Amino acid sequence: MKERLKKTFGGDKLILLAATVVVFALFTALNKNFLSWRNIVNILVASSLVGMVAIGHTYLIIAGQNDLSPGSVAAFSGVLAALLVSSGVNLWLSFLITIAAGALIGVFNAFMINKIKLEAFIATLVTQSIIRGFAYILCDGKPVAISNATFIKLGKTRFLDIPLAVWIMLICIVIFGFILAKTRFGRSIYAIGGNKDAARLAGLNPQRIITTTFIMMGILCAIGGIIFAARMNSGQPAANVNLEFDAITAVILGGVSFSGGVGTMGGTIIGVFLIQAFNTGLTMVNVPSFWQYVAKGALLLFALTSDFIRKRNREKQLLEASKKNG
Repeated sequence: MKERLKKTFGGDKLILLAATVVVFALFTALNKNFLSWRNIVNILVASSLVGMVAIGHTYLIIAGQNDLSPGSVAAFSGVLAALLVSSGVNLWLSFLITIAAGALIGVFNAFMINKIKLEAFIATLVTQSIIRGFAYILCDGKPVAISNATFIKLGKTRFLDIPLAVWIMLICIVIFGFILAKTRFGRSIYAIGGNKDAARLAGLNPQRIITTTFIMMGILCAIGGIIFAARMNSGQPAANVNLEFDAITAVILGGVSFSGGVGTMGGTIIGVFLIQAFNTGLTMVNVPSFWQYVAKGALLLFALTSDFIRKRNREKQLLEASKKNG
């Protein structure tokens, strides 16, 4: 049975599933309401935006990139969509404009990385600041109330007692997971993350692929920002601070290598659910907010340490395999 589970989930995912069970057991012991259906749904809803961003980060980190701007892009998108609708622009046209703006932000990030040759960390830190500033400028620093009934309904609609935001995240998981695992484009993501020069010599265009992944991230952030604004009944320029760090932690916990070339969407989703259950549990047992920051930082450190150990083990296995073949 153990071997069968390893083949199905992989050793890393089994450890992650075990960690999830431990987290649920711990917080249920501390607060019996933690395991209630209502709280599970709340965890899924809270996971929806982090999950959307984590999908994009899975592609980027496997490709050897990262993005520190999703929180700002999501906040900007919520404000922009709310402003457009309140100004009388058609609801669906407003959404299309907002999603297009998210895609353009992705193009801007890719331009700085591909053409100006900035490191992704620095380039997206620039974008994080600029876009957050634009979010405040658009609304003069004040939340933009949403009065459009259809827009508000988007955040409240449920199917099978599960909010629409969760279903949208699940649909994106299936679509982007299939693309990553089963298509030529998905294989090219792994190739450039493993070795960009070798991928170029094999006929791939790393700059085009990197641009596509950043556009995907921008679109996912825009959709997530729209849904979040609908849930909050307003576009909030101060929303989603540090969203990207939760997403990155979930992705690394899920087995995606920070050095690129390794990872799966399935691991990412388990990581998202684990980190959101962890965050929700801390709140439910009344851990002070400043200690929550410490706990989240410790969890990120644990994820990065686990990634280092996995990378070292992979290198040992490759070395042993090369010695046997030699």
